[in-house]
Amino acid sequence: MKSCDWCNTKFQPEVSYQVYCSVSCREQATKDKIAERQKILRRNKRIKKTKKCSGGCGRKLSVYNDETMCSSCKVNIKEVDLQLKQIKDIINEEDN
Repeated sequence: MKSCDWCNTKFQPEVSYQVYCSVSCREQATKDKIAERQKILRRNKRIKKTKKCSGGCGRKLSVYNDETMCSSCKVNIKEVDLQLKQIKDIINEEDN
């Protein structure tokens, strides 16, 4: 009995070099490996290039950061304002 490299299910291999229990596990593992290689290639293309925040602040981002905006710009100002308004309403209700 062998353990599948993708899902850790125990299975009886049909050939000595079989590492995945099924075709679907093999395909998922292959897709995951390809995605990881692509991610590394994208990062390598960004090395020695200046990457700036696309949110408008122009902060310099790390080449290893896959995001296009800094954490400050990712905050939705309208959502924050709405939450603050709700907090103020709760406080005003408690005061009355």
